[in-house]
Amino acid sequence: MSTRPLDRINEIIIHCAATPNGKWFTAFDIDQWHAKRGFKRDPRQAQYSPHKHIGYHFVIGIKGGVEIGRNQYEIGAHCQGRNLSSIGICLVGTDKFTIRQWDALKALVLALLMKFPNAHVLGHRDTSPDANGDGHIDRSEWTKTCPGFDVYTWLRGEMQPLPPHLLDMP
Repeated sequence: MSTRPLDRINEIIIHCAATPNGKWFTAFDIDQWHAKRGFKRDPRQAQYSPHKHIGYHFVIGIKGGVEIGRNQYEIGAHCQGRNLSSIGICLVGTDKFTIRQWDALKALVLALLMKFPNAHVLGHRDTSPDANGDGHIDRSEWTKTCPGFDVYTWLRGEMQPLPPHLLDMP
């Protein structure tokens, strides 16, 4: 069974769905995309969720709703080499998110940090290898651009929406 003890979780990795900004998509849509890519879940875990393939633990839609993809005890399928020790959060969109998404992301990350106080919060692109060995992952080293914003800047700014990445929607 693809479960893990929760004390193994030491990262919260933020992703984007790479969908058009402001367009409605759900965890169900992502589940279908992941099925086409060959993602599979342990059937004993998938019985607790309508999603049979999704790799993320949480999906945040454009109206700020948080959907559960995988149970936190279940190993994710969202960041190769880090799934055993991480929680994956996916924002619908690419690089601009609604105020409701930003608020939901902040609330979810704070709740997860209460549960996993030693977890490090980072973006998927921040898991790229440090190719030049200088201790920093520079833009030229990214293997992914996801989540479309600098998570460290967001954290330093007390998790407030980043103006260049704020989608103005009613």
